[in-house]
Amino acid sequence: MTLTSTLRDAAFRWIADDPDPASRDELQGVVARALGGEPGAADELADRMAGPLEFGTAGLRGPVRAGPNGMNVAVVTRTTAGVATWLTAHGHTGALVVVGRDARHGSAEFAAAAAEVLTAAGFTVQVMPGPLPTPLLAYAVKHLGGVAGIQITASHNPPADNGYKLYDATGGQIVPPSDGEIERAIQAAPAAVSVPREPGATVADLRDAYLTEVAALPRGPERVVRVAATALHGVGADTLRAAFERAGFTDLHLVDAQATPDPDFPTVSFPNPEEPGATDLLLALASAVDADLAVALDPDADRCALGVRERDGSWRMLRGDETGALLGSHILATLSTVDQPDPLVATTIVSSSLLGEIAKAAGARYAETLTGFKWLVRAGDGLVFAYEEALGLCVNPGFVRDKDGIAAAVLAASLAATLKAAGRTPLDVLDELAERHGVHVTDQVSLRVTDLSVRGRLMGKLREAPPAEVGGVAVTLEDLLPDADVLRLTGEGVRIVVRPSGTEPKLKAYLQVVEPVAGSLPESRAAAGKRLTSLRTDVEALLS
Repeated sequence: MTLTSTLRDAAFRWIADDPDPASRDELQGVVARALGGEPGAADELADRMAGPLEFGTAGLRGPVRAGPNGMNVAVVTRTTAGVATWLTAHGHTGALVVVGRDARHGSAEFAAAAAEVLTAAGFTVQVMPGPLPTPLLAYAVKHLGGVAGIQITASHNPPADNGYKLYDATGGQIVPPSDGEIERAIQAAPAAVSVPREPGATVADLRDAYLTEVAALPRGPERVVRVAATALHGVGADTLRAAFERAGFTDLHLVDAQATPDPDFPTVSFPNPEEPGATDLLLALASAVDADLAVALDPDADRCALGVRERDGSWRMLRGDETGALLGSHILATLSTVDQPDPLVATTIVSSSLLGEIAKAAGARYAETLTGFKWLVRAGDGLVFAYEEALGLCVNPGFVRDKDGIAAAVLAASLAATLKAAGRTPLDVLDELAERHGVHVTDQVSLRVTDLSVRGRLMGKLREAPPAEVGGVAVTLEDLLPDADVLRLTGEGVRIVVRPSGTEPKLKAYLQVVEPVAGSLPESRAAAGKRLTSLRTDVEALLS
């Protein structure tokens, strides 16, 4: 495209209103290249000016770059001004807000800007003492009685990204209508250069209090277990090591090449434990040290993936649904009925339904929510465990109302130690659950789009003409509108959930097959795998 006067003038206005010299220089450089006719420069400028980044229940997330459609000091400044207005409108003038951050590019500057805007707006602000796991921020909000918490993090996004996650007075992530109210307040905020900023935040170091609570999570006396772990270049290594030591687990081996925070994530192309290759170094270490369990945290340590040794000696990472079943069954089998007479476990509508069967057998309540921990932690009273298939685990809802990879890793180590003492492994538990409740296998089909309107057209097509049969099974359609833009197709032993992704340009379909174990478990698993393959083929055709 060619540079238009409208685009040029919008860029110059943004530059004039940007309080950060580095960002001003960066955007001026793009404008200069566009004015000089450099190929692609006008397109880049148009993309940078296509914002602002949309503020939703997941906050903000985007590439670190100058312009309204990126994460930068100006965007964070205006966003925080909107948050301050929202808090004031809800009667929280002068109350406590906690600010934390990870170690990504820009995180220190963004956290400082947020703290200074809130201080200038009259709030009491406490900041975390350096880059720390997101669960510590969630803990701090609840522990200190804050009215909000801001964590600067892009979680497991690619290295170029950063983000802004907001917690409310419950210690959980915000839910509607708060996101819409904040978005409107951001739109009404003045230019970033005109937003007042003042130093004055104090430091809140709650690591010791948090670790004390995490150390009380193990269920049983066993502590002999060897664990290999990785922080994937994120901020979790030191806290994980301290948590294991405090809980009494002393045989922890970290992937050295990934233990120090590094915003460039040099050993992984995509710092997400779910991505192919991301845990290669971890599994190699687990094999080398003869570990009993492998643990992968994502960069901000709110997610936790587990790896186990197969019976042939090889290692593999468990799927999120397998981990959820393992830890959920462990918690229900070991909880105190005196302390928790009416326990509740929860997962999301796209996760495996196995947890529901486990809860039924244990006499516990079970709930399914919309996707996201903002909903899971609000599933109901008596919540003792919640998980989502994307490696989110909350084993400690009493003191962290969000997913917590550190706490989940400690509980997983406790389970592995208990099993080891009995001569058993996590795979034995998964086999027993399958034999008792049927083989539950899950998969996902993702369609990446460059035009977001494609997702809406495909969802509309499915609503207007839903398939009568998928994977050889008759199915019926359930539309979750207006509560959520989600379609659910169900049939005998089959479930498909289709929804647009909330964080990526994708349309996702979550597949599940349930196969009763009538004969041998290997035969039932093979039958379930065959049915899942057939289901996947049909769903891929539906979304093509």
